[in-house]
Amino acid sequence: MDLFDQFTPPENLLPYDGDVRYYGTVMGQGQADDFFRRLLEEIPWAHDELVMFGRPAVTRRKVVWYGDQPFAYTYSRATKQALPWVPVLAELKTLVEECSGERYNSCLLNLYHDGEEAMGWHSDDEAELKKHGAIASVSLGAPRRFAFRHKYSKEQVKLVLEHGSLLVMKGTTQAFWQHSLPATKGLQTPRINLTFRAMVV
Repeated sequence: MDLFDQFTPPENLLPYDGDVRYYGTVMGQGQADDFFRRLLEEIPWAHDELVMFGRPAVTRRKVVWYGDQPFAYTYSRATKQALPWVPVLAELKTLVEECSGERYNSCLLNLYHDGEEAMGWHSDDEAELKKHGAIASVSLGAPRRFAFRHKYSKEQVKLVLEHGSLLVMKGTTQAFWQHSLPATKGLQTPRINLTFRAMVV
């Protein structure tokens, strides 16, 4: 059986104006643990440097940007240059493409050291990204709460992203919805998030 056949797309989590599918865990516990360990050890993590409220800022959260080409990606008024794929990311990319039925040419990785590190409301709608393209989010490590909020109605959809899980956002999701990773007090376990994306070539 083809791996893709094992992962029938689940129902859309959003009530309107977008398409978000949560596949749950798409790998075994041991495989997820191994990917998590390898990413911690093999990825050249660096603090994210942004411009916030007109001033340079450095986050506790660490990031790295990879791609098929040395894509330039600008968000929060800071530009990153994509590194070439490494084996662990190539393996994850293959898994995600087979599960989602989509193709990706880049990946942004975030390392959250504990529950105090969070991400505020935002949309992944930068001009460099393919319009209405799929964004696949892989979670490894500590389970964390995740939320969507409609830009106009303010309706929210919430869920927990599990260790080894896959969430796919596509269609008009970024145009009409924001998403966030709220802080979780008392959580001391790290989490790695990988968002596989399609850059305009």
